[in-house]
Amino acid sequence: MNVYINKKKTFQTFEGFGASGAWWAQEVGGWEHKDAESNLAVRDRISQLLYSKTEGIGLRTYRYNIGGGSKQSGNGKIDNPLRRTDSFETADGRYDFDRDKNAVYMMEQAVRDGADEVVLFVNSPLEKLTKNGKTHCTASRIFQDNISPKNYTSFAKYCLDVTEHFVKKGIPVKYLSPINEPIWLWLGGQEGCHYSPCSAGKVFKVFADEMNKRPLLDDVKLSGLESADVRWFNKSYTRNLLKYANVRKRIDSIDVHSYFLNPVSIPYFSRKAYIKRYRKWLDKNHPNVDVKMSEWCHMQSGRDYGMDSALVMANIMYEDISMLNVTSWQHWVAVAEGDYCDGLIYINLADKSFETTKRYYATGNFSKYIPYGAKRIEAVVDDEALKLLAFAKDNKTVLIVINDTDDEKTVTVPVINGEITIATTDKDNNLAERKTKNADIKISAKSVNTIMF
Repeated sequence: MNVYINKKKTFQTFEGFGASGAWWAQEVGGWEHKDAESNLAVRDRISQLLYSKTEGIGLRTYRYNIGGGSKQSGNGKIDNPLRRTDSFETADGRYDFDRDKNAVYMMEQAVRDGADEVVLFVNSPLEKLTKNGKTHCTASRIFQDNISPKNYTSFAKYCLDVTEHFVKKGIPVKYLSPINEPIWLWLGGQEGCHYSPCSAGKVFKVFADEMNKRPLLDDVKLSGLESADVRWFNKSYTRNLLKYANVRKRIDSIDVHSYFLNPVSIPYFSRKAYIKRYRKWLDKNHPNVDVKMSEWCHMQSGRDYGMDSALVMANIMYEDISMLNVTSWQHWVAVAEGDYCDGLIYINLADKSFETTKRYYATGNFSKYIPYGAKRIEAVVDDEALKLLAFAKDNKTVLIVINDTDDEKTVTVPVINGEITIATTDKDNNLAERKTKNADIKISAKSVNTIMF
């Protein structure tokens, strides 16, 4: 099966991959005991595995959660202590930046290991700014905003104070995301705040106004709206966000989440159809605005260490990159502690240990080898069962080949003379590299492969 590449037909410029430190970093950031294999502190080894290009998979973006303060107050229905978050405010105008020290440590360590882009994101405003005094909504007020317009400015000033603090510390803060998944009810279990599309746009306008008063934040962009399920209200939220001129100057991309993946029999309602329609609408109405995929996990019960989940993930990556034309792609959490199909690394709280997953290595097939600033280029293969992505930079080509069939395949790449490097993740291999000068390359069953020449 021949692979055909057309470098003259280009698409988006790709920036990289990332994940958030939500709900694990405040635990793992305190794990100073040694990892036997690396002789590093466990917390440092986990960071290295995630963010180092040489010793890990080279994630680029770290997402830090600015909490609403449910940890201090104990208010609300957030039973899992890991999901309760710190706030830095101790009183009006006064801050304690020694709080949340474990999560801050993990952010700083990620930067030391290679992360060169930090996104600060918010699930809920501070408790004192919400209508019900909690960092989640109230059942009797479903689909109602949990913050009044009179508090938008205070909300913005707090988040920007925190942003300035991290910028002064040398953290490479590139984006501030004030709103996360505004459509949902957020009745408990974690911090969250509902916003109507109109309200969300107004919040961003206030944030943009306040950012413009702070020269230290000239290089920080707004990002959003983190609009959850790709089926719902992306256009409404985007329209209300970009109707304000000051917001358009502060935002260079729309962030979406890619959680919807249930197959349906009617093509118009398929995941692919939804993302294609949104991309088409955005190109028509806002052609200069990029799309980033800022949050995804498999969302299935039970821990899955194997290739089944890794292939689900790889196919979502393929769809988002090739159809939605996202310029970056980020996991919800890098590390997970529960009995859930989530994260790249699982931790065990009882003995403070960790285990990598096939999702980790399959992510590395993308993040470790696609260089920052590479252009996606046209690439097709004779076999429609294979998924193919291609990127080019500095006269080098990177191919991602996903084979989720039960059969081994052979592809022929357009290389006449020269060395080819292949990295494979399958049931038996974890980013296993091999070199060849043979253009006919075997692709194992149920695998994710990176081919470089």
